[in-house]
Parts: sequence; structure tokens; C-alpha cells
Amino acid sequence: MKTELENVLPQDIEKRSFEIITEELGEVSLIPGTEPIVKRCIHTSADFEYAKSLKFSEDAVQRAMDAIRDGAWIVTDTQMGKSGINKKKLAQYGGEVCCFMSDEETANMAKEQGTTRAVASMERAAKLDKKLIFAIGNAPTALIRLYEMIQEGRLKPELIIGVPVGFVNVVQSKELILSLNDTPYIVARGRKGGSNIAACICNALLYMMDEKK
Repeated sequence: MKTELENVLPQDIEKRSFEIITEELGEVSLIPGTEPIVKRCIHTSADFEYAKSLKFSEDAVQRAMDAIRDGAWIVTDTQMGKSGINKKKLAQYGGEVCCFMSDEETANMAKEQGTTRAVASMERAAKLDKKLIFAIGNAPTALIRLYEMIQEGRLKPELIIGVPVGFVNVVQSKELILSLNDTPYIVARGRKGGSNIAACICNALLYMMDEKK
């Protein structure tokens, strides 16, 4: 039995994918300015639920791009998330991507404090003398610690990307970030997310900046 396939050149596959996503979204209303981010999350996951579950604080996208232009660093909670971010594009604006999860210092700090490496990583990141964007795709404890440090006045992130995936404390940790009034956020409400989603949101922001040059 012959299968009908689209004849799409390799270099055109992503373009065609986004065309299909736009077609299938149909009349779904997206917040102006957030469309490239939502569509890239769908492209990464093939999950159209992100059209409804992604929540953006007011002006989060513009504030994040402004921070990147000012040399903001991106902090991830996994090496996978770090590896997926386009570091070359970020470096064009003076930024770097860092992840403390695998460091021996982080492991020792977590053991001494009786906490998780993710919490220790956020503690270490808070000491960086940089504008910071946090891209959290795995550890709800990282989001919870970020929330606590913001409430304590110890941290003022340029953006929190809150998209951990899973079942234990995932929904609750995202709701804490959604409750913040003065912190820009992009949050995937519910259980879905992942390090790949965190990275693709960062990349979407970087590609949007290219388009606005």
C-alpha cells in the first residue's frame, strides 16, 4: 500500500511544521507577541495543549528580550536544558548559560543543608552578580526556592520560565510563581513541561530578537 507523503526538503521541514501548527491552531486566540513561543513549544512537543496552558505575565516577553540585550545570563536546572539553548546567539548579547547541578560544590551544599541539588543550585545562582533568567524544566523544588528567595528580597529575576514536568509538587510550585506580582514569568500550568520546553522557550526569545534587529 502506497503512503502519500509530502515532498519537503530537509531545510524546509521546520518551516512546513510551523505552517501546519498555524493551520491546526485555526482560530485559537493567542496573546499578541507570544505566538512564536507558543508555536515553538508545540513544535518541540507536538502537544497543542500549550496553546492554552502557557501563561505569561504582563510584558514578560518584552522584558525578557530587554534583559537579554543587557547581557542577562540564563540559569537552568538540568544539563539537558543547558545543552538545548542556543548559546552562540545568547553570547552575541554578552550572556551565558550556566547550570550548577553537576558541580561537586552543589552536591556538598545540598548534603550539608539536607536539601536537593536543585535548591542548592538556585542558592548559588542567586549570588551571581548578573541579570538572571531562570529556565526550570525539571525540578519543582527549584521553583519553590526561587519563590522563597523572591519573597525574602534576596532575588529579583528578569524572568522565570517555570515548566517542570511531573507529578510531585509540580502543579503547586508553578502556582507559586503564578502568584508573584512583580516577577516576569512564563509558566506551563499543569503537569506538562520538561527541560526541552524550557530550552525551546529560551530559543524562541532569542530568535524573536533576531527578527526585530
